[in-house]
Amino acid sequence: MGSAPIGPLLLSCSVPMMISMLVQALYNIVDSIFVSRVNEAALSAVSLAFPIQNLMIAFAVGTAVGVNAYLSRCLGEGNRAEASRAAMNGLFLAFCGGIAFLVFGILGARAFIASQTTDAQIMQYGADYLSICTLWCMGLFLQCMLEKLLVATGRSAFAMASQLIGALVNIALDPIFIFVFGMGVKGAALATVLSQAVGAIWILRFLTGPKTILRLRKKNLRLEKRYVVPCLALGVSTFVMLSTESLLSISFTSSLSRYGGDLAVGAMTIITSVSQLVSMPLQGICQGGQPIISYNFGARNNNRVKKAFFTQFGVCITFTTICWIILLLAPQIFAGLFTSDPNLTAYTVWSLRIYMIGIFSLGFQLACQQSFLALGQAKICLLLACLRKLILLIPLIFILPQFFENKVFAVLAA
Repeated sequence: MGSAPIGPLLLSCSVPMMISMLVQALYNIVDSIFVSRVNEAALSAVSLAFPIQNLMIAFAVGTAVGVNAYLSRCLGEGNRAEASRAAMNGLFLAFCGGIAFLVFGILGARAFIASQTTDAQIMQYGADYLSICTLWCMGLFLQCMLEKLLVATGRSAFAMASQLIGALVNIALDPIFIFVFGMGVKGAALATVLSQAVGAIWILRFLTGPKTILRLRKKNLRLEKRYVVPCLALGVSTFVMLSTESLLSISFTSSLSRYGGDLAVGAMTIITSVSQLVSMPLQGICQGGQPIISYNFGARNNNRVKKAFFTQFGVCITFTTICWIILLLAPQIFAGLFTSDPNLTAYTVWSLRIYMIGIFSLGFQLACQQSFLALGQAKICLLLACLRKLILLIPLIFILPQFFENKVFAVLAA
């Protein structure tokens, strides 16, 4: 972290994180694929549980990213004892998050599903799926936290391996539990939580073994304000970014449904998937670069901090600019990946060009936001996280249609 050439180091840290983020997104996709073979009610039920699952991921990843930034600075300062205490405080926070959602699973899972549907079968399926995912969510929280502890030490490849192991276990167990044992949606949920637990155990064995520079010790497993407060403050911006995705989706869907009907909503569903092909690798680049900046900031190596920032900044802008050119010149390629309907394809091509017209600028925003996080500037990082989605985008989705004759264009232009 303190001496390797910045370019190759950023590559070695970022590529595993990009793969990890893509694999993490596979959990819900894999569940949906297998559950769809049960019946349509089962698939609808699982989709109703996604907002809570997204909230769990937002809390788990947000907390873990905050601990990662603080921990990397401690390692850069050469203070391994302080880093170990911060890491154990992070694990305690993960336990607290898991317990909070466990309580929700007991008291509120069924009520949450019931608030979205009156169909008795969907309600039962949804309650079964969500209850298992929340009651046994400790694996998710521990896996996210332990992965970020590994990344802070420069072991991104081991974190990626944890995600791959979990994903393979999930893919293997889904058909066994759903079809062989006849558990239906319960089987899908059980496969998910077990695969997350396997990933967490794999990392925990490494972090408690002889090969890690960050040794986890039981005596440090307690909450201390001097660690918890800065870690949570740094993690808030990531939590806001992830947790607002559901709110953003609702805002887009409700407006497009009103102005463009099913065709516009279908196009937006495809656009959301395509946009993840840009945003998720971009987040991987930034999360890989974050510990490099934090470590050298802690080591007071300012020249290396600047070089790491500008390298990450250049990579992010280059990546989003290339995506921007491809998406504007050949949107039909991406539309064709998701639909063969000529009407939906044509509508998606038109919509995609409008929606992606400013996507090149996402590299500027995310590179700077994650760099402020790496430097411990929690307030600025939170402002940048809130500015694009909460302060600008969501209000504009509802305001701009009042000033344009083509309402769908206005929503997409937001």
